Amino acid sequence: MKSGGVSYDEEYSRFLQDKLRQLEEANVMLRDRLEKIEQEGRYYQEMRIRYEREIKRLRAELEKLRTPPLLVGTVVNVIDDKKVVVRSSTGPQFVVTYTQYVKSTDIVPGARVALNQQSLAVVSVLPTAKDPFVHSMEVIESPEVDYSMIGGLHDQIEEIREVVELPLTAPERFERVGVEPPKGVLLIGLPGTGKTLLAKAVARRTSATFIRVVGSELVQKYIGEGARMVRELFALAKEKAPSILFIDEIDAIAARRVEDGSSGEREVQRTLMQLLAEIDGFDSRGNVRIIGATNRPDILDPALLRPGRFDRVIEIPVPDIEARKEIFRIHTSRMKLRRGIDLERLAALTEGATGAEIKAIATEAGMLAVKRNKRSVGMDEFEQAIKKVIGNNQRAYMANVKEMGVMFA
Repeated sequence: MKSGGVSYDEEYSRFLQDKLRQLEEANVMLRDRLEKIEQEGRYYQEMRIRYEREIKRLRAELEKLRTPPLLVGTVVNVIDDKKVVVRSSTGPQFVVTYTQYVKSTDIVPGARVALNQQSLAVVSVLPTAKDPFVHSMEVIESPEVDYSMIGGLHDQIEEIREVVELPLTAPERFERVGVEPPKGVLLIGLPGTGKTLLAKAVARRTSATFIRVVGSELVQKYIGEGARMVRELFALAKEKAPSILFIDEIDAIAARRVEDGSSGEREVQRTLMQLLAEIDGFDSRGNVRIIGATNRPDILDPALLRPGRFDRVIEIPVPDIEARKEIFRIHTSRMKLRRGIDLERLAALTEGATGAEIKAIATEAGMLAVKRNKRSVGMDEFEQAIKKVIGNNQRAYMANVKEMGVMFA
């Protein structure tokens, strides 16, 4: 049968094709929606696993916070495989056990351990405490100072090279002769004469570890802290051997012992006694050289100056006219000088001046030239710098130098 030129079968066929196309489009949409739902499901599953891990971590952290703190103790004696005598941080001693997770080889007298607060059982072995303040005294980079930058101290440089540098760089020379090199050297001299410069130059010329400490840093408030720092300082020097231990302003802890009854003075004396024991005690210092520096040798304790501790005392004098001329040459080598600069005259004008003051004079002369917008430094700037640094009262200055010089006689 035909209807308007189109048979019924053809209409029905087109109808079925349209329905099939609609079903296919609906199927594609459903598949896309299913894939999207599956992706969302995987995402939410991953988020659930992530949150569960975070919850577990937070619960573990919460349990740690709820755990009571542990006591710090020190092993005094080992009785057997299960019992040890420990001294807690509060003072008293206890016989306790230790857990199976702690190695018996780590339980030795002197070891720092963590104790359970209730049973006082040893829970873990703690690492040896190291004072970061002491370890920060190690000089990592070599100072930018060489012997050529020190003027007028040729004899002193040779002496300190014999005592400190040669034993570290050429020990076979001493072994061949059968002589044990001196262990320590004390540098004495007025402020600014070059004691610290010598120590810096030695540190640069040797490959040894250089450890620097100022004596006042070892004076502590609490009883026993200064002695502990001295002990750890020498332990660090032995650990880093070959090493050079430079104690600047050593008179801060090594003054002559007097009984004034104050607790502060007694604590300084405890620190001094620990220093004496470390320098020349029963324990060998190994390949460690000690350099001390002070401008007050008259107040040092005699026990520090005896042979075996500081075997050699090197006096750093006030530079003479030739030394001052050499120091001027060193500190003006990089400066743009005007023609006619007479270093001989400058050395004569600075009688009694130290190396540090001559350096200050050169710097001040350069500053005056900069202030006046000059291209070079002339004698006028140097003469004004001498008056400004040293002062006009030269007689009083020289009297002070002579008075201080009595200490080094």
